[in-house]
Amino acid sequence: MGPEQAPAAAGTGLADTDPTDAGAVDAGLTDAGPADAATAISADGSVPDRSPAVPAAYADAAVAGITETPTTVAASAGAPPVDPTAGTPATPPAAIGTPRETGGEGEGDGGAEGGSGRWPAIAGVAAGAVAMLVTLVVVLKAGGGAPKRLPAELAGADPGLFTGWGLPISRLLCDTAGVATVGALLAAAFLFPAAGGKPGAAGRRMLRWASAAAWVWCVASLAQFAFTVSDLIGRPLPGALSRHNVGNVIDAVPQPRALLIVAGLAFAIAIGAGVARRLDTSAWLAVLALGALLPVAMTGHAHGSGGHDLATVSGGLHVLGVSAWVGGLAALLAGGRRLGGRELVTAVTRYSGIAGLCLVVVAISGVVNAYVRVASWSALLDSRYGNLVIAKAVALVVLAGLGAAHRRFTIRRLAASPGRRRPFLRLGAAEVAVMGVAIALGAGLSRTPTPAGADGVATDDPVVSLLGYPMPPPFTAGRIVTGARPDLLFLTVVLLGAWLYLTGVIRLRRAGASWPVGRTVSWLMGLAVIAFATSSGLGPYGRVLFSVHMAQHLLLMMLAPVLLVLGAPVTLALRALPTGVTGTTRSARAWLLRIVNSRWLAFVSHPVVTFTLYSVSLYVLYLTPLYGWVLRNHLAHLAMMCHFLVVGYLFFWLLIGVDPGPRRPVYPARIVLLFLASAVHTFFGVILMMSNEVIGASYYRLLDRPWGGSLLDVQQVGGGMAWSFGELPSLAVLAALFFQWARTEERHGRAKDARMDSGEDDEFEAYNRYLASLAKPGPRPPRP
Repeated sequence: MGPEQAPAAAGTGLADTDPTDAGAVDAGLTDAGPADAATAISADGSVPDRSPAVPAAYADAAVAGITETPTTVAASAGAPPVDPTAGTPATPPAAIGTPRETGGEGEGDGGAEGGSGRWPAIAGVAAGAVAMLVTLVVVLKAGGGAPKRLPAELAGADPGLFTGWGLPISRLLCDTAGVATVGALLAAAFLFPAAGGKPGAAGRRMLRWASAAAWVWCVASLAQFAFTVSDLIGRPLPGALSRHNVGNVIDAVPQPRALLIVAGLAFAIAIGAGVARRLDTSAWLAVLALGALLPVAMTGHAHGSGGHDLATVSGGLHVLGVSAWVGGLAALLAGGRRLGGRELVTAVTRYSGIAGLCLVVVAISGVVNAYVRVASWSALLDSRYGNLVIAKAVALVVLAGLGAAHRRFTIRRLAASPGRRRPFLRLGAAEVAVMGVAIALGAGLSRTPTPAGADGVATDDPVVSLLGYPMPPPFTAGRIVTGARPDLLFLTVVLLGAWLYLTGVIRLRRAGASWPVGRTVSWLMGLAVIAFATSSGLGPYGRVLFSVHMAQHLLLMMLAPVLLVLGAPVTLALRALPTGVTGTTRSARAWLLRIVNSRWLAFVSHPVVTFTLYSVSLYVLYLTPLYGWVLRNHLAHLAMMCHFLVVGYLFFWLLIGVDPGPRRPVYPARIVLLFLASAVHTFFGVILMMSNEVIGASYYRLLDRPWGGSLLDVQQVGGGMAWSFGELPSLAVLAALFFQWARTEERHGRAKDARMDSGEDDEFEAYNRYLASLAKPGPRPPRP
């Protein structure tokens, strides 16, 4: 189907056909018709790529297990994109480049300039290291965090200058090693060439570097743990590291526990990167490395203080953005010099998109962090902490300017002349040096006192310590609007999800294809429900009232997932993403196909597993002490909310999803699953209404809410909501199931009539042939 034919075939998309039926393979995943053949599902439930086969001359450029159409690298750098509905390359395969242009994995000469790119890269790394050390010393001196000898009368509580200087330096070393590990793994998995599902020569080199950096990260984390214990106990090393002192510190303070967790994760990453041989393993290690950055980032200044609900999430997002941004660029400078010209263009183009997103995340999270930790404009301008925040903001602005220069000049010149890489490397080296200054500023800020009166200052108020904000006023309907408190994590997910989805829709329309308006509306409504459940007044009151928490639970687990599933985001991505490969680097579409066809997804989407996660997990969470612990820990509370959303999405995708994936049960079995889940939720609501024991009683009594009904009354209201609310989404899902079932049967009937009208064998003739074959020697054919 050409682009001009696609718009006429669009449908509503809110209750579409089931793509796992045999007829859906012929019709495509959506109502757009055969243009969607690239995302159709085969008879075994997998998602084959329907792009034309790669010519033999370019067989080495095929992605592991997935054959995609080769396109030019220049197309990724800004040339017109491939038509995502046609499954054909936008330019002839010859445009990929000759072996001389692409360089190949084994060249190692760095393109036309040979090894001349080595010195700017080395200079950038050296300049960044020197800039970090100098900046750290200056920041500690200027910010008041530099170690000093205590007076003689306090000598018994002095950890010593060794601990005083060792703590910030080990923190800086941890941050730097973590960033280097993340960058090397991201480059190996997503930026550098690969073939046969395995990283190329540059990727393998990045894995070795990631292993070395992770070993440094592990050792530096253990060193920082030792210095932290010494600093908290007030005794110099090694005397502070007695079993009694270490045990007390681990029990009382979260940051030392976080450092031990990071050390363990870094140890696992070092081992894994050293033995990794496959691209998928590199990707999992990159995800693990990003996760290892969070334990320390989400403790420290913010833990147990006012505003910690905002500070912990913003701190985590800030560190993730900085690590991917800085680490990716450092890996490009260190390992990109050995890439061929076109391969470097592909890596730089991909990194440019990642860096742009990281810049936005870092800027917004930094502003939120500053808002929480600095009480006022006067504190920002007059305090040492505020001055360091301003210096870090200036560094961010400089980095944004360097990034804009990359996009406007160096990347374009590199795409036009891949052999001329020196301007890119020089500007990249300067950018790494500025990034090193920013990282050192962050390490220095961790040792600088927060201004008095700021939300981020530790508090003795148990309510503020638990919630991150004072006890809200009595709950009313109007407070849902006026009492809004944004949840930074879910708000980021909502905005990113809307931007990506609308970008895909726009890309399809520019290519001449269409996308059902109903699906777009459904997706955006689902995101709006998430924002309402987490960032309206329901957010702060959900930590105080069990009934409001139950409303959040039902919205995230039963309403938002239904709307999101009907939006078919995976189908949109498979249609909108380019169908070709860029050089030998696995494309984003190929990664998505790997996930869709993965055994892991097949396992978690099995009806028994999905039903257990969706229904049984409720009883495990609410009827055990786990719920009380989750309420006390903000990170665990966020994980619980994410669990509601992800498990709900998985369950309703199994029932009414139109996206591709592993084989799903037949329609009667889906209806049975829906009724079983509704019964389990109804019974759960009855248990809550009839129970005389308060769930999470110790937490709610510690809050000592001065208004509203008793704890048991509020819990019974929540039980009534769980008992009654679930019926409405279940009826809507049941209606969608019957509609999809009828559409599927109708399509099968039309296909059968068409075969009979064309004179093809029908099922009766096939059965007669089967009976005749029984009288003949040889293997028996399968019974039709």
